[in-house]
Amino acid sequence: MIHFSSKLNNSTPSIFSIMSEMAREYNAINLGQGFPNFDCSLQLKQLVAKYLNKGMNQYCPMPGLFNLRNNIAQKITTLYKVEYNPESEITITAGATQALFTAITAFVNPGDEVIVFEPAYDSYIPSIKFAGAKPVPICLKAPDYNIDWNNFADQINEKTRMVIINTPQNPIGTIMANSDMSILAKILANKNIILLSDEVYEHLIYDDQKHHSALSYPSLRDKTIAVYSFGKTFHNTGWKIGYCVANKKLMNEFRNIHQWNVYCVNSFLQYALAEYMQDEESYTNLNSFYQEKRDYFNNLMKGSALNIIPAQGTYFQLLDYSQISNLNDLEFANWLCQKHGVASIPLSPFYTNGSNDKVVRLCFAKTKKTLEAAAAKLAAIKK
Repeated sequence: MIHFSSKLNNSTPSIFSIMSEMAREYNAINLGQGFPNFDCSLQLKQLVAKYLNKGMNQYCPMPGLFNLRNNIAQKITTLYKVEYNPESEITITAGATQALFTAITAFVNPGDEVIVFEPAYDSYIPSIKFAGAKPVPICLKAPDYNIDWNNFADQINEKTRMVIINTPQNPIGTIMANSDMSILAKILANKNIILLSDEVYEHLIYDDQKHHSALSYPSLRDKTIAVYSFGKTFHNTGWKIGYCVANKKLMNEFRNIHQWNVYCVNSFLQYALAEYMQDEESYTNLNSFYQEKRDYFNNLMKGSALNIIPAQGTYFQLLDYSQISNLNDLEFANWLCQKHGVASIPLSPFYTNGSNDKVVRLCFAKTKKTLEAAAAKLAAIKK
């Protein structure tokens, strides 16, 4: 009998896996896990086939295809008015989650502390624990989930090694305003703290608001590692390809870890993405595309006993069910799936100590037909 010690004691299956399996079991409409149920661009698929058939099947350089990194650098300059060197400051990764894990394990050591805003994307805490560090959660509360910056400043001490932010924020769909980012920059000024900025939904911002990237704040640039996702941008989450941006010093250490657990990312997708993203409209029109879906779903839900909390960003929509049930969110999500045929995601698993907010999350990155069918089921639920 082999004995070993787990590096992640008490780790449980992801809530996404649990709810997706329940959706399959009960033949429910799956608005839980965050992926589109429509295909990505035909042009992009044709480019993938083009480069696959051209034999672009061998290793790319460890940091990624230079043409792709160069196009990313140009995009950053266009959107955020800052320049990053594609040779030394941008790395292609096997998805955003790999980039997040690599950044955390590269810079966080046993005994360090990492501040996380909760509800938090569910890979943050396990990655911090894997690195032997202590997560320091700051709880955001419904319905507005505003950050108490005085509380944040009070949590910083000599052990604080990293702060993780996520804007637009998964799972709650909020964004950090310029005022938030400016306060954050002021608090972190002259502190030896790395900022890990998860910006995978950068192009999904609604109601004429703006994405405020950490890269665009001069006092944050030298301490920021920013993470992005092609999967979220181009409707192909299963491709698991993203990228990381940081100054040369931070990127050298990031690559020091990246090269030993990934080395490089699949080649033909990089060639295809490099050509596809030369057209800026491939990503700049996403906000209107998804806002139409958000607004369409919300209009279908008017008059429902479930209260919409409109998303500011991402493709996730919160529903407050407090008028119709006293169940906790895990119980309510199970009931909603099993009795009413719609799979959602409860928010309490995204908190270290759970949550009493009666809120669940739905993904509206779906076809109109799917949204209509789901809304009909949800709107039929009475108080």
